[in-house]
Amino acid sequence: MRKLDLSSIPAYQESARRLASRLLAPYASAKDAEGHLDEINLYPGLDSIGPPVSVRVLEEEGELAGEDLGNLGKKAVLDGLVYWEHTAAGEATRLMMGPKFFITPGILERKLLEMGEAPEAGGPIIPLGLGRRHLAQLIYEIRNLAEEAGIDPAKALSRQRMLIIAAEDTMPRLLPLVAKDFRGLFPLSSARFMTQASFPGLERQGPSWGYAPGSPLRPHNHGAMVMQKAMDGQLFLASESGGKEYLTKEENLSELGAFQDLVSYNIEDLDYLTRALDFETIGLGLRMRELGHGMMMEIAANNPERPIKGGCCAHDPGLGRDVMIESFRLGGLGPGDIRFLNKNFNHYLRPADTLRRLVDNGGIFMPVAVRDSYVYFQPVQGDLNFLEDTVFFSRRKVAPLNSLKSPADISHALGAFRAQDQQPGFREFAEGLLG
Repeated sequence: MRKLDLSSIPAYQESARRLASRLLAPYASAKDAEGHLDEINLYPGLDSIGPPVSVRVLEEEGELAGEDLGNLGKKAVLDGLVYWEHTAAGEATRLMMGPKFFITPGILERKLLEMGEAPEAGGPIIPLGLGRRHLAQLIYEIRNLAEEAGIDPAKALSRQRMLIIAAEDTMPRLLPLVAKDFRGLFPLSSARFMTQASFPGLERQGPSWGYAPGSPLRPHNHGAMVMQKAMDGQLFLASESGGKEYLTKEENLSELGAFQDLVSYNIEDLDYLTRALDFETIGLGLRMRELGHGMMMEIAANNPERPIKGGCCAHDPGLGRDVMIESFRLGGLGPGDIRFLNKNFNHYLRPADTLRRLVDNGGIFMPVAVRDSYVYFQPVQGDLNFLEDTVFFSRRKVAPLNSLKSPADISHALGAFRAQDQQPGFREFAEGLLG
């Protein structure tokens, strides 16, 4: 059994150490374990999985129900029933450009030049970083939606709730920028923040495994982020003067109970920059919630020209249902072997219940990785699909994943920045943020 104690960060850290001692008992060192990672992390029954069989098609669901899912989604947003979560704690190791939140067009253009490529012509791009672009796009679209509905945008925005998650080295720089950007646009009191914890690496210490003094501190991936949200005193409110007020676990769960969908946005998704509000999927989520489902995941096609190894949607005959199997557990499957990927826009339709179930289950699967000669856990939030009654859906035209993950994606990212700037009124809106 892989049980974790999610009562606090220290309790999680110690239970993870004990788990490592059991899981890695056969291995003499991190280097020894590194040669067996596929075996350690392997998904049971991987050889028997097949293509998914129960994937719903977004457009067909609305037709079958005889209702406009987009209108359902718009009403939910205006009524403040959707909780917006922005995750910006990843290390972006493949990009080697620092935290993704602060990646600006200029940084991307300089990287292209270093790679011997010239940025495409097309006029100047607003010098706004990726994270601020994400937050600005959401506010921009909610304002537009409110105006179209004849509602005061400030009133519509006051009904929203947002959680921004960043790493320990990112949060001190992020907070003042967000406070500045929100001023006069989005109530800072409606935002919640969480600093994702980092942990030292694990090494063999006699008969067991322990945390190595002086090893690099790293976050335990976005699965640990979700588990941290279930702990006491992790989310906080911020004031413009820099003060922080932490929520208890009970306060957080009580707040979450008021929402019918928590949408977790991955900061690297480039499609988001011109469509933060996907009303049809929000409407579908509301309908699936009414049917008793607790989670919804969108699948995207792998790009055959630039395939990546990510979460793989498949049917598990042993479980008798479709599942999303994350990349750490896919053994020898290469990117070209994965047809359906997790788009990383996860919808939690009963977010408070999901966190309670996570605690009762003792966490999620804990794959391991070796970095800098130490072992680090790498849980993935998509593994919540094994705890929740999960709906997988796609679109009639399954578009490839469009994300900023590696230097090969830089030109696409710059194109997405430029497309965002060209939206009606966005340039004036964004330049106002820059002062």
